[in-house]
Amino acid sequence: MVERQLRRRGIGDERVLAAMEAVPREAFLPAALRDRAYADSALPIGEEQTISQPWIVAAVCEALQLGGSELVLEVGSGSGYSAAVLARLAAHVVSIERREQLARSAAAALDSLGVRNVELVVGDGSLGVPERAPFDAVAVHATAPAPPPALIDQLADGGRLVVPVSGDEVDTLTVLRRSGDRVETADLGPCRFVPLIGEEGFGA
Repeated sequence: MVERQLRRRGIGDERVLAAMEAVPREAFLPAALRDRAYADSALPIGEEQTISQPWIVAAVCEALQLGGSELVLEVGSGSGYSAAVLARLAAHVVSIERREQLARSAAAALDSLGVRNVELVVGDGSLGVPERAPFDAVAVHATAPAPPPALIDQLADGGRLVVPVSGDEVDTLTVLRRSGDRVETADLGPCRFVPLIGEEGFGA
């Protein structure tokens, strides 16, 4: 997976590649799908949600430019797989998931692997976790109609927000960097995610 799906497709951050190699994707999948754990595709995890394609997880992590000391907010815990990867790249991860059952399953999977620096929260991810802000980086694993203002407000100065933004024909993985009162935006390319449901997403 690392060599064929990630390195050959342009993922060059060695810390990200090492984290992707270290985290067993099968630990976050239903038993019936574990033989497909390293397929180059998203896979269903229940609750009409998916575990993201490995390349997407790596691309998001690389765009966050993590050095190891950061406080990261993850929006959309899902299976817990991305949180486990982020946990190897940052000091602490606050991961918010609106579906309580998925949050419980993610917590169990993370605990089984001994991941101790991920804090799971149940709530509206589009609003972030303001009581824990500011965050050095924010990763959103669902497509938003626009970058949620609440998440931008929770970025530290110099912080990065990676979020898929909905378009007419294709979603675009977008990175925003906060610099004082300014926000710089760059597109990372087309992507496909489930919609971000919430007050600053596509509604409840």
